[in-house]
Amino acid sequence: QHGEVDLAMLALFGGLDDRTLAAYDEVYPLAPMWDERVPLWQLYPLLVHVVLFGGSYVTSVERAFVACL
Repeated sequence: QHGEVDLAMLALFGGLDDRTLAAYDEVYPLAPMWDERVPLWQLYPLLVHVVLFGGSYVTSVERAFVACL
């Protein structure tokens, strides 16, 4: 599942494109429904960003939390 965390971080900060995803999946095949777990893996880094950089990340935390439900 560490691969999912890597992909979630790339997606969070805009670095996950189709080419990168295909290359990653070729080396480390992704589990079914991995993309549905992305918001879960993004929660902790988003919460850290709220603490470090302030409330501008609160909306992203709320969005990720709702997506996890």
